[in-house]
Amino acid sequence: MNSPIAATKMKKLTGAMVGIPPRHIEFRFPESVPRYFYGGNATATIFFAMLSAFFPPGERYFMESVRPFRNRVKDESLRAAVSGFMGQEAIHGREHDRLNEMLAERGFDMKAPDRFVKIGLAFLEKLPASTRLAATTFMEHFTALLAEQLLEDEEFRKQADPEMIKIWQWHALEELEHKAVTYDVYQIVGNSRIERVAAAMASMLMVLPMMGITWVWMLAKDGQLGNIPDNLKGLNVLFGPKGFVSGILVRLPEFLRPRFHPDDHDTKELESRWRDKLFSEGGDLFEEYRNRVA
Repeated sequence: MNSPIAATKMKKLTGAMVGIPPRHIEFRFPESVPRYFYGGNATATIFFAMLSAFFPPGERYFMESVRPFRNRVKDESLRAAVSGFMGQEAIHGREHDRLNEMLAERGFDMKAPDRFVKIGLAFLEKLPASTRLAATTFMEHFTALLAEQLLEDEEFRKQADPEMIKIWQWHALEELEHKAVTYDVYQIVGNSRIERVAAAMASMLMVLPMMGITWVWMLAKDGQLGNIPDNLKGLNVLFGPKGFVSGILVRLPEFLRPRFHPDDHDTKELESRWRDKLFSEGGDLFEEYRNRVA
């Protein structure tokens, strides 16, 4: 008779078993959510609307960059982590699609960012497969920094609508949970520092300008470009001395270090704290979490 230990070893590992569970969350966006959901400020709110529109095509790009190399992953734990990563990213795309539909109903131009991000991604898709994966590792570094900043900065979160912030907190936690997966796959492919640097430069040259153009376009379409008090307040919140994005930009070059690895910066305690806050009984998303055994 097989022992329980032997049976456990024979059981196929899943993403949840290695700490990357694809959580099915049903977010609610009540009518009470204000149109400018970040501190009543149009400039900052539209920045986050732009990010939300970028996420679904971006998540699909990430998944497709990993897919050609899945069969080269032999380690069972990493194979499970890849499955968990794929599941989490697919659900992120789905929920941000739903959020984007709601924002479009509120009058935001959500088609423009979808078009603009696809222009940048179309260029990156022409790169060799390993370089596409390297670009994904850089963009996952960027999203992990965004996530950490969001979860650490209580004063920043306080300015957001309490219902709207929940999708960003969930997304941020899961970005940290899987932040090393694509990089670990890339290490199997070869992890050329030269290729990593080239991929990072290509990503910034294609994606960052598209973000800026899209943000300006959406502000103009909303009639808020040139609303000087609102624009200045939003720019300060995001890019000021203690701005949300400012704290991220100074850490982007970490990716270029010769021996960089996403886990060099330990966020395990932060992740544990937010798992409890969001998903423990009575947590902010306990009722919305539909597959707790996943």
